[in-house]
Amino acid sequence: MQYVSTRGSAPALDFEEVLLAGLARDGGLYMPESWPSLSPEALRALRGAPYGEVAFRVMRPYVGDSVAADDLRAMIEDAYAGFGHKAVAPLRQLDANLWLLELFHGPTLAFKDFALQLLGRLFDHVLARRGERVTIIGATSGDTGSAAIEAFRGREAADIFILHPRGRVSDIQRRQMTTVEAANVHNIAIEGTFDDCQELVKAMFGDAAFRDALRLSAVNSINWARIMAQTVYYVTAALSLGAPDHTVSFAVPTGNFGDVFAGYAATRMGLPVDRLLIATNANDILARFFATGTMSKEPVVPTLSPAMDIQVSSNFERLLFDLCGRDARVVGQSMAAFRDSGVLSVPAETLTAARALFDAARLDDEGTRRIIARVRAETGIVIDPHTATAVHAAQTARRDAAVPMVVLSTAHPAKFPDAVEAATGLRPELPARLAALLDLPERVTTLPNALAAVQDHVRGLARAAA
Repeated sequence: MQYVSTRGSAPALDFEEVLLAGLARDGGLYMPESWPSLSPEALRALRGAPYGEVAFRVMRPYVGDSVAADDLRAMIEDAYAGFGHKAVAPLRQLDANLWLLELFHGPTLAFKDFALQLLGRLFDHVLARRGERVTIIGATSGDTGSAAIEAFRGREAADIFILHPRGRVSDIQRRQMTTVEAANVHNIAIEGTFDDCQELVKAMFGDAAFRDALRLSAVNSINWARIMAQTVYYVTAALSLGAPDHTVSFAVPTGNFGDVFAGYAATRMGLPVDRLLIATNANDILARFFATGTMSKEPVVPTLSPAMDIQVSSNFERLLFDLCGRDARVVGQSMAAFRDSGVLSVPAETLTAARALFDAARLDDEGTRRIIARVRAETGIVIDPHTATAVHAAQTARRDAAVPMVVLSTAHPAKFPDAVEAATGLRPELPARLAALLDLPERVTTLPNALAAVQDHVRGLARAAA
């Protein structure tokens, strides 16, 4: 399997090189040169298989010869062995044809664990074979940072630096990052928004001298391996509900477009999906795009669902690449225009093609509290604010009530106790293994939204630069 950049100027790479590179050198995102396929017969053969076996079958074509089959299988089994539910990603019924896909049974209680627990092991495997060390740089709106830190803490071949927007993540999310004592873990609170953090990360990757000197690598969803790993739970959920003999729809809380793009990848592999519904909060750039065909950047508004407080959805570039017939020139021009003007518009036929599979719905904080309260009153189930936006999308934007609708429940409600308590009067408790989190000392450095300051800080601590 070879990978190409969405902007066309970077060389094609194999999976191992894409894993370590993260962002392409031309500023684009890597995509598989062609989509592998799972035939209906292959999908039927996976019904009832353990999560790890489905994961191996889905991911193996993307990895190719970069990792031996036995090694990949062992890493997959190890990555998910510690999840708190035997099904790894269990389905829970909400209504007659409405389901929750619980993606919060990993070590940091969020869906990011599905990819990052595997990425930590893949990095270790590849770097040990190559005798190399890397500096991992990431930006987080809440959950990626804690999942990445948990996956890479204490690993000898990698130092990890995570940027988060100061004061714009929940206390639990912050503490899951800042209370980790491992010497290779470094937290940076940026005086700005997640979009600012993301731009700083991209700028560091765009500085070729800095990138090469520190051997930068990425674990944000700009890294293709993140998308690959998240594709699996779409397949397991759909198989449980009758695929490939029946279609399934999904409602996905998303800010950076990575999780819902994993669902798109599953459709390109042959999974029969009727609709992918994008759930947004008040930071509704994606909902506005699918309504109008124009993506226009607005100021980021703090909300009850902070992991979605994003106005620049990086992974949308991957979808645009496919929608434009993989014309890297068009993608490059479009992304340059968006960077310079904050506006990206697509032709009517491109929007029509996107709407054939995607739709979107917006929910503000008041509506989020209302959905959390209603789900609790009607089902006894407590959901987090991000999941609430997807429940809203599932209930208001679905086209065919006969098609099973799966809501991706992306975080444990205890990660957002204030919002849940305000909506339901009940304060969700952290699992016992995380009960001491609020009492542990924190380690974090606050820096301005300034590239030079961040680069100096990273340069001074990264062992790959020694």
